[in-house]
Amino acid sequence: MNKHHVLKGTVAALVATAALAGASGMAYAANGKQAADLAVHGRAQRIENITIGNTQAKNVILFIGDGMGDSEITVARDYLYGANGTFDGLDRIGQPSAYGDTTVGTGQYTTFSLGAGIEDKNDPAVTPVTDSAASGSAWATGTKTYNNALDVDVYGTPQMNLTELAKATGNVTTSEIQDATPAAQMSHSTLRSCYGPQGKTDGSSNNAADQCEVAQLKENGGIGSISEQMLDTRADVTIGGGAKYLHQTVQGGEYKGMTVWDQAKAMGYETVEKDVDALNALEYTGKPVLALMADGNLQTKFAPSVATKKDPAKDENPIQCAVNPDWLGNENANGNSASLADMTSKAIDLLKANEKGKENGFFLQVEGASIDKQDHNANACGQIGETDDLDKAISAALDKVDLNETLIIVTADHAHTSQIVEEQPNYALSTVLKSPVDGAKITVAYGTSPDQMYADDDAPKFDEVESSMSHTGTQLRIAASGPGAQRVNGLTDQTDNFYTIAKALGLASTADDYKNLSTGMNYAVNVKDGKVSLDVTGLNGDASFTYTVTDASGQVVAQSGGTEDNADPISGVRVRIAQTTSVDLTDTVTEGKTYKVKVTGRQTGVTLEKEIQIPAETTSEVIPGKPTGGNANAAGNASAASPLGKTGVAIIGVVVLAAALVSTGLAVRTIKSRRSGSAEQR
Repeated sequence: MNKHHVLKGTVAALVATAALAGASGMAYAANGKQAADLAVHGRAQRIENITIGNTQAKNVILFIGDGMGDSEITVARDYLYGANGTFDGLDRIGQPSAYGDTTVGTGQYTTFSLGAGIEDKNDPAVTPVTDSAASGSAWATGTKTYNNALDVDVYGTPQMNLTELAKATGNVTTSEIQDATPAAQMSHSTLRSCYGPQGKTDGSSNNAADQCEVAQLKENGGIGSISEQMLDTRADVTIGGGAKYLHQTVQGGEYKGMTVWDQAKAMGYETVEKDVDALNALEYTGKPVLALMADGNLQTKFAPSVATKKDPAKDENPIQCAVNPDWLGNENANGNSASLADMTSKAIDLLKANEKGKENGFFLQVEGASIDKQDHNANACGQIGETDDLDKAISAALDKVDLNETLIIVTADHAHTSQIVEEQPNYALSTVLKSPVDGAKITVAYGTSPDQMYADDDAPKFDEVESSMSHTGTQLRIAASGPGAQRVNGLTDQTDNFYTIAKALGLASTADDYKNLSTGMNYAVNVKDGKVSLDVTGLNGDASFTYTVTDASGQVVAQSGGTEDNADPISGVRVRIAQTTSVDLTDTVTEGKTYKVKVTGRQTGVTLEKEIQIPAETTSEVIPGKPTGGNANAAGNASAASPLGKTGVAIIGVVVLAAALVSTGLAVRTIKSRRSGSAEQR
C-alpha cells in the first residue's frame, strides 16, 4: 500500500468520525488552544501581529478597576449618577468625540488563567476564573500563568514586565503596593503572598517560609521578595499603601540587617511614609519616589454598608452611602488630600518633569484596588465609592495629558459578584440602596461565597478569603482613547493588552527582542575599599541571572543560586533594571589570580564566559567576550526584524553606554548570593 492510499484512508476515517460526531450532536469547533500552548509567551493573544491605525504614543496610562466588571460599573453609575447618567472619565474613554476627534476603541477581553494555584506549577490547566495575580501578570508580561503567581510563567521562570521595559515609569494604587496588581509591574514571585523578606508581616515576626518559596528568598540565593524587587525594578514613581511591610529586616545581600525602608533610602529613593502634606509637596529631584500612605490598604471613600439576608424591612428603608471620615481624599487642616485622583495627578507631574519622561514619554499604571476588596466583603457602598474614586482619577489624568500623544486604557482584571436584581433573593445576601440622583431603588445581590454566609445568629459571616464573595469568569470591558486605541476593539485577551501598550511605546515584546536586549551584556571585576565585586551590566532582556566563578584547577569557588545543584528559576541574582548589578566575591577570590566567570540570563539564555584576572585596588579588568544563546546576528545590536522602541531599555546606545561605564571601572553596590534550597508551599 503506498503513502497516497494511506493518506486517503486516514482522511476518509477522519471525515467519517466527524460526520458521526455531528450526527450525534457532539461536534465541537477545534478553536481554542491547549493549556501547554497557551503557556508560551504571547500565545494567548487574539490579535497577534495585527496593526490597526496609529499605534505610536509618547505616553501610556493604564487604569485598572480591580474587580470592576460590567455589574460593578452599572451599580456605581446607577447610584451616583442615575440610570441614565454618565461617569465623566470611566464612560467617556473609548467614546467617539467625547474628548474631541481622537482615536478611540471599546471592546471586551478574556481573563482565564492557567492553574488554580502553585499546585498547578509545571502542569498548566485552563482555569476559567482568574485571580488578580495571574491577570495582572497577563497584561504586565504578555504571558499567562497560574493563580497566585506574579510575572512568572507556569514553570516559574520570570517574565519581563512593562515597568522593566519602559523608560520613565509609575505605579499608583489604593492597595498595599505589594498586592497583586501593583506587584505585577515590579516583581516576579511564584507566590503573591511573598510581600517582604519576612513574608507578609509587619516585621515583628517572620513567616517567610509559609508565604514564599524558600528558593526565592535572598538569604537562600534567590531573587528576593516583592518589596525587595520593587527597589530593584526602580520605578520612577511608586505611590500606594503597604508601609508596614517595609519595616521588615533584610535577611541577605549587601543590605542585610537594614529595614527595607532604610535600604530604599540607601539606594537613593525619595521616601514618604504616611504623610499627606509631604506627598503634596513632592517635586522632581532626579530621585525615584517611594510614597506609601498607609500601613496596609488605603481607607475607602465611602463608609461600609452591610449586605444581609432577605428582609422586607430593607425595601421599606433603602440606604444611602456616606463619606468615610478616614478617607485620605478628605482635605486635612492644610488643605491637602490624597485621593486616587490626587495621587494620579502627582505621579503625572513627577513623570512629566522627569528627564526620561520629557524625552521618551512614560508608562503609568493606576489601580482602584478596593472595588474588588469591598465586593469580596459584600459592601455595596464601599465598592461604589472606590469606582467613583477611579473615575475621578481618570478625569484628573485627562486634565494633565494630550490625547494626541497619550494612550489611556481603562479596564479591569477580573469580574466580580455584585449584581443588580429585581428583588431581594432568598439564596444570597443583598443591600437595598436609594439613588440620591433619580430616587431609584437599587437591589444589589451577592451570591458567590463558597461557604455558608450566616452564623448561628443569622448575621453575615466573613472569615478572610475563605468565606468572602468570589470572582467570576466573565469577559470584561476595555476602552481606550489616544494613539493605538483601536487595538482594543472587539474581543481580545488580557495578554493582548501587554502588546497594545508595548507597540504604542515601541518596547521590546517578543522572545527574540529580549535576547537582542541582553546580547549587550558585559561584566567586570572591581576592587574597591577591600571589596571585590562582579559588576554585570547590559543584561536588559532578563529579570535575573546566574553566575559561576571557577579557578584554574576547575573548582567552583563562587556561584549563584540556580546553578549546578539548584535549577529553580526564581533563584539567582535579580537584575537591577538599567543599572549595574553587583555581586560580592570578596571572600571567594584572590587578588592577582585568574578565574573563569560565566554569567547567564535566566530568561533568554544569553551567556557570556571569559577569563578575568582579579585586579588590584580601585582598578577593573574587562576582557572582551561575545555573549551566546541569543540571536547570532544580533550580538551587540538589534535585529532588523525586532523593533526596539524609543522608550524601552532596548535602546542599543544605552546598552553600549552601560558597557562603557563598566569598562572604566564603575562600581556600585554589591549583592551576596548563596546556594538556595527549596521547600513546599501550602
